Amino acid sequence: MRIFIDTANIEEIEKAAQLGVLDGVTTNPSLLAKEKGNYKDILRRICEIVDGPVSAEVTALDVNGILAEANDLTRIHKNIIIKVPVTREGLIATKQLSEKGIEVNMTLCFSPLQALLAAKAGAAYISPFVGRLDDVSHNGMDLIEQIVQIYDNYGFETNVLAASIRHPLHIVDAALMGADVVTVPFKVIEQMIQHPLTDVGIKKFLADWEKVKKD
Repeated sequence: MRIFIDTANIEEIEKAAQLGVLDGVTTNPSLLAKEKGNYKDILRRICEIVDGPVSAEVTALDVNGILAEANDLTRIHKNIIIKVPVTREGLIATKQLSEKGIEVNMTLCFSPLQALLAAKAGAAYISPFVGRLDDVSHNGMDLIEQIVQIYDNYGFETNVLAASIRHPLHIVDAALMGADVVTVPFKVIEQMIQHPLTDVGIKKFLADWEKVKKD
């Protein structure tokens, strides 16, 4: 399973990249709005740090607007892929972009039928939002499981990108269900590394080694 980081913060991306496990980045208008500087410069810098897909989201809601923004965004760097919401206009634009060889990440997916349509339109990635479904008393991981099964049934090549990840258990479940990608906030990546028994083990080893050195 590939691991993306869900942020536009350069410092967080650099720290995650140093771990040697980072495969890509997802951004959105809200994440970019938190950072200082021109959004194109931020996206360009991200692409310089991470040699993998970097999702940049359109803000237009009409087909022509989506296509125009996509054309502008793809000029920033070869690693940019276009993030488009699952809407009627988004599907039309995705079909046209995919036919031109431009990869699209269809986002804000909350149902298996939306995911089915995205795959048929040629999306390279579908982003089901796990945490946001949990927030409204639905089990978000059920959606991941349904999409993976549907794609497997019919041989769709669209990558299932589990998004809106809130904690490490979401990642475990997504991996067990066969999601292709998970996009994760930096704090959750740090939580993936940590385990209290690892800390206890290191402390014991070091204490024992001090005894060896004294002897």
